[in-house]
Amino acid sequence: MARTTTAFLFALLLLVRSCSPTPSTNKNPHLRAGIPGISPQILAVYEPWFGHPQHISVGYSSHDPEELRKQIHRAKSMGISAFVVDWYGDRDPFNARTYELLQPIAAEENFHIAMMYDETNEEDGATDETIADLITFRDTYLAANAAGRQAYLSDDGHPMIFIFPKGGHTDWNRVHDLVSKWNPSPVLIYENIPGPNASAFDGFYAWVNPGSKGWAADGSNWGEDYLEAFYKTMIAKYPDKIAVGGAWSQFNDSKASWGLNRHISARCGQTFTDTFNLWRKFYSPSAPLPYLLIATWNDYEEGTAIEPGVPKCGSGPTQQAP
Repeated sequence: MARTTTAFLFALLLLVRSCSPTPSTNKNPHLRAGIPGISPQILAVYEPWFGHPQHISVGYSSHDPEELRKQIHRAKSMGISAFVVDWYGDRDPFNARTYELLQPIAAEENFHIAMMYDETNEEDGATDETIADLITFRDTYLAANAAGRQAYLSDDGHPMIFIFPKGGHTDWNRVHDLVSKWNPSPVLIYENIPGPNASAFDGFYAWVNPGSKGWAADGSNWGEDYLEAFYKTMIAKYPDKIAVGGAWSQFNDSKASWGLNRHISARCGQTFTDTFNLWRKFYSPSAPLPYLLIATWNDYEEGTAIEPGVPKCGSGPTQQAP
């Protein structure tokens, strides 16, 4: 399958961003909706586990500092300003080591980084474990003297912590009450459209989703109605929350050990273009979406990686990054 080069993706990002009548020149990482003339800050989810024997080989190790530096250079050339990195606390030392390496390198490269906390699957003690993990992360990476602290992504001075839900046993209201007392307090950003516990979170991010019709065998359901519902809900019901839009190029979990034969077709690159731009239907140039999260930079096991570029031609569920 022919794919774009890095230069093509950079051109694509410039093209879709230039549709705004007042393109952004402001590089301030602390962005909020409602600041006139600023386009979304582009973030990308970073998977830190390559080189670990439980994951497929992609030709590099996430523990190679020079590879991490090269990836940051490529991401910056594509218009991406921050990696949002999966982190499991001491449940996964390999991933923790990757984050430890990335934060100071990001600072050196004038790049940004944020943590995506993967919730525990355990039922007993889930809240206590989450609190302990977040305190550890704060003391290790958010302290004033932490290596690369200046690279951490903040919203209006508040560190952004993304939450990837797993077991669903964490009492997030209790967690939020605790972290709100930190100085500076973080903002907790949860996945998907707000649910009954919306008050426990400061914002929400969209994630890869085929939409209400579910996964299609040919991958044709790319998530238009899901994204529309996300943006409509955030604007109408949660204007005081941080909205983080979503973009993805495709999905194919056939290489993942946990795969369920789910597909979203690349549609010759149209899926990326459509998801990347859909926010424009709901936000104006004078009050733009503040953040757009690309899923993902390098998840080769679920076929969403844009690191090698966005598929340029061909269609169907088999069109994915190697």
